[in-house]
Amino acid sequence: MHNEKTNVGDSCSASVDRGASYEESMSLHGTYEAVCHDKFGVLKWVDVIGNLVTTVGKNSTMDTMLGNVAVGAVVMGLKGTGTAVVANTQASHASWLEVGLANAPTYSGTRKTPVFGAAAAGVKSTSSVVVFTMTGSGTVAGCFINLGGSATIDSTTGVLFSAGDFTAGSKTVTSGDTLSVSYSATAA
Repeated sequence: MHNEKTNVGDSCSASVDRGASYEESMSLHGTYEAVCHDKFGVLKWVDVIGNLVTTVGKNSTMDTMLGNVAVGAVVMGLKGTGTAVVANTQASHASWLEVGLANAPTYSGTRKTPVFGAAAAGVKSTSSVVVFTMTGSGTVAGCFINLGGSATIDSTTGVLFSAGDFTAGSKTVTSGDTLSVSYSATAA
């Protein structure tokens, strides 16, 4: 059998004084198998169709998932200390807490809505930074992306699409700091 393969990765970078990033990868596999029977139902042949995922197909996937249309709102939040694991959901991520409301540090407003440019060459990135203005002091460990959920901090609705920690470790912020975050996802 010949497999169709799409590798999808994402990265998040944020800065208070310097940038940092976290990456995770995902692969999608698909296979076409064709089976032909004659008019009497007798098997004539079976074949596997060699195929590929086109760049426009990758771009369309990225635009659909992160386009604030098909899946509903796409929002970004800040992650507290603790390890994100692949089994985490927006409703259940016991190994870490969202910061911003019940958990320090706090920031102004709600979860932020990233603005994405069109996907190109299988890459979808924010077209501008997402800015969190800190209203309290504390520790920020990383970021997360939620699909189709609420912008309300600590809401458990929607799909936890991505979560990760800063590569250089947790960062201390104080009231008045701004945390500027960019995001990029890649379908290879």
